[in-house]
Amino acid sequence: MLELIAMPERIESAQRGSVLLAVGELVQHEVELDVLLRELVDRIVHAVDADRGTLYLVDAQRGELCSKAGHLPELREIRLRIGQGLAGTVAQGGQLLNLPAVDGDRRFDKEFDKQTGYKTRSMLVAPVRGRAGEIIGVVQVLNAKKGRFSAADEEHLRRLCAEAATAIESTSLYDELRGPGRVSGAPPLPERYRYNRIIGDSTAMQAVYDLVRKAAATSASVLLRGESGTGKELIARAIHVNGARRRAPFVKLDCTTIPATLMENELFGHEKGAYTGAETRAIGRCEAADHGTLFIDEIGELPLGLQAKLLRFLQDREFERVGGTRTQTADVRIVAATHRDLEEMVGRGEFREDLYYRIKVVQLSLPPLRERGAADVMRLAAHFLQLYRKKHGKPELALGTEAAARLCAHAWPGNIRELEHCIESAVVLCDGGSIEAAQLSLPSAVRIGAAGGAFTARPLADVEREHILRTLQALENNRSDAARALGIGRNTLLRKLKDYGVK
Repeated sequence: MLELIAMPERIESAQRGSVLLAVGELVQHEVELDVLLRELVDRIVHAVDADRGTLYLVDAQRGELCSKAGHLPELREIRLRIGQGLAGTVAQGGQLLNLPAVDGDRRFDKEFDKQTGYKTRSMLVAPVRGRAGEIIGVVQVLNAKKGRFSAADEEHLRRLCAEAATAIESTSLYDELRGPGRVSGAPPLPERYRYNRIIGDSTAMQAVYDLVRKAAATSASVLLRGESGTGKELIARAIHVNGARRRAPFVKLDCTTIPATLMENELFGHEKGAYTGAETRAIGRCEAADHGTLFIDEIGELPLGLQAKLLRFLQDREFERVGGTRTQTADVRIVAATHRDLEEMVGRGEFREDLYYRIKVVQLSLPPLRERGAADVMRLAAHFLQLYRKKHGKPELALGTEAAARLCAHAWPGNIRELEHCIESAVVLCDGGSIEAAQLSLPSAVRIGAAGGAFTARPLADVEREHILRTLQALENNRSDAARALGIGRNTLLRKLKDYGVK
């Protein structure tokens, strides 16, 4: 009899314990962080049967709590000092609070009820702890629908806060919450987060985020412009996962890695017997992306003869597989990317003008890292340092002040990819507890005094060699990309590499 009574409670507990599974899927993608955190709060409020809820995050540098998601239709944001109000008290002491009635409790701040017109009766507040045990946030739920929050609700909220911490730790938000920590020179917490896994709060990136939001709300074709290593694929994924097609496939076609003779097959697939070795029918990237997004990376490399077929697909969503005669259809959104000057290619007859205008319905230019400012460089450095010290088993490794200054002074011709490789290299090679400037794989500089001020003097041949090798490293040894980035022919690059003894 006791077993029969307990069983429904266990079933309910299992159901309640799974409420954050959907959020676990969101943290793997470049979703808007506001959306992710709001989903988190919605599920917690539903799980404990409350009327409203708020997630506060700790801004360690300012010693404040900031509301980042919640049911606050009347207020855009709430900021509390650590120790202020019930949420601030929990952030300071780390103990869960359950108030069946808030009236009469001196810790309850009535000011916000006055501002909102909302009447708070009961409240349950719990800390959100990071992986090191530090408090990174507070969850506050208001007005239990059954009158008061029970001991079972307390235990459930503790468990949900642990799950919430796991979700937050899995996002790019977590490194920001920890403050500068051991990364000297890291900037303060930004006022507003935008997209998970996309780091940066500069004015240039805020403009990018605004365009991503507008593009994601439509199904228009998008052309991403920018130098190699600026993060075009991440932005393409953000456009996809924040739009109506988020649950459908995101399929990538990199035109630099596929021989021209195989490109049509990759795009449109082939029928059985289409050519020697085609023993079965195979679908192409267009068909695989049906109802989703096809990301065509480096579209400027697409053979001219195939551009007409892609144009037809963009216009009519129709194509034929290689070796086939039956017209196929696929509902696909196209996001293309390039670092090449397509306008110049159109003028030379290397890229179809009609295709060019078809793919650039929305055009988005990604700024090079050198134009994003020192704050973004340090945010990215902190992110990569956290990533690679965990990967290589050096959790206490720090970035020294001089090394941070050196990172900010570098021009980053290889952009974010170059910075990532620089940080990983330093983590791997550093034997001490702090990465120093000399351990960064960056060009050294000699400062010489002169009447007009200090300047850098180095042998021209050394500068060229170092720049070419670093560009090649930043572009993952892709010699075609490196030649284009350097503005020289591929054969010229190969000749120089041979002179340098690089095979």
